[in-house]
Amino acid sequence: MKKIHIQWDKFRIQGLKKRWMMTTLLVIFLIDLLVVAAYSVSVIDNTYSTMSEGLATKARTATDFFTNYITRTYAEYYNSAYTYINNFDDAGNLELQFLNASGRLEISSHSMTSGTATDASDITDALSTGDIRGWEGYNQDTGEHLMAVSAPMIYSGGQVIGVMRYVTSLWLADAQIRSQILMAIAAGVAVMLLVAVLSMVFLQSVVEPMREITVAARQIANGSYGIQISHKYKDEIGEMVEAINEMSLKISQSEKAQTEFVSSVSHELRTPLTAITGWAETIIYDEDLDEDSKRGVGIILKEARRLTKMVEELLEFTRMQDGRFTLHAETMDVAAELEDTIFSYRELLRQDDMEIEYEPCLEELPLINGDPERLRQVFYNIFDNAAKYARAGKRITVSTSTDGDNVFIRIRDYGPGIPEDELERVKMKFYKGSSKERGSGIGLAVCDEIIKYHGGELTLSNAQGGGTMVTIRIPVEPTFQD
Repeated sequence: MKKIHIQWDKFRIQGLKKRWMMTTLLVIFLIDLLVVAAYSVSVIDNTYSTMSEGLATKARTATDFFTNYITRTYAEYYNSAYTYINNFDDAGNLELQFLNASGRLEISSHSMTSGTATDASDITDALSTGDIRGWEGYNQDTGEHLMAVSAPMIYSGGQVIGVMRYVTSLWLADAQIRSQILMAIAAGVAVMLLVAVLSMVFLQSVVEPMREITVAARQIANGSYGIQISHKYKDEIGEMVEAINEMSLKISQSEKAQTEFVSSVSHELRTPLTAITGWAETIIYDEDLDEDSKRGVGIILKEARRLTKMVEELLEFTRMQDGRFTLHAETMDVAAELEDTIFSYRELLRQDDMEIEYEPCLEELPLINGDPERLRQVFYNIFDNAAKYARAGKRITVSTSTDGDNVFIRIRDYGPGIPEDELERVKMKFYKGSSKERGSGIGLAVCDEIIKYHGGELTLSNAQGGGTMVTIRIPVEPTFQD
């Protein structure tokens, strides 16, 4: 069996990888985004809450001390405040402020101006409610991020005579928060990279076999029946490979059996058809035959010749399939062969009330290396098709041209054309499409193979304005197929 050798750089299957990676990474990105956002909110909330509670506890302890042990008179409150600030141990980390009942600053551990008015919400709330209140915001003058807690100072009799306030900078806390958030982002990126790497490894294990299977399927679709894919997979892909290999083998066996059958039947038909044609040609010239009988024998002769042509096409194609098809290449004038074919076929077309219009190339076509008999066979077959499928158009136009390296022959009819969905299949063997005309469906397949053997190309298209255009490209120096 044939084995497949694939050059991977010629095939780029990006669709599956792209869709998988975009979908997977998008989902992971959104999850990472939500997790990082939730973590960031949690870190910020926990950090600020912990600091605020710590300051509130500190302020509550200090104010309780003042209220229960120091504060006896209004004047003593201020004396005690001065003493407390002078002995304040956390002056390097916190600013301690004492404010009066009007919210004006009286004493500060940072030597702020006495009598300065402060409108922070924690101060006014503490004075109005008699409870500890906190605040977080930015210094209007410096832009520094601050946190403050204000605790009311209760005078004997329950009167609020001032506020003790702790103020701290949040730059260190903010730096820690940023550090933790960056670590969370880094972890999210690491997760995305890990998922991307694992996805690529997984996709590679899926896409590479799919590439091999795709190439094999295309080769089978193009007629390379019997090829086998290397069976090295143990999963569902292995089952697919096994199924395709089995399918390829069965198609190959079926194709071989079909070819052998067609060849056998074609050979069996040649002998009786030869006899029928020979006797019909003999009888039709019998002078004693009346007109009706002559007409009947003429029909027999015409149909026998048609069947003989079909049998010859089938035999020709089986020889191509079996590798028994040969070319007898020589230096030839393709324009002369084409013109001879046109001259021979023109009279036959006139019987069907059709004309051939020939437009030769303005410059002399170069000589090519080819098989004159096989190329003449191609021309005849294409003219046959044009006459059969486009007789309503009443004419066929033929033109030639060259680009120096190739000779181009264009044959156009003016019939109904070919349905677009059938254009790609009309050269397949036994394919007749939606046409009601009789035929084996093998003629164009034979023509296509002959042109391919010359290293050229035969293409069909619908001509602008209606009809079918057949374009034959033959290299001047062809590389013949084996």
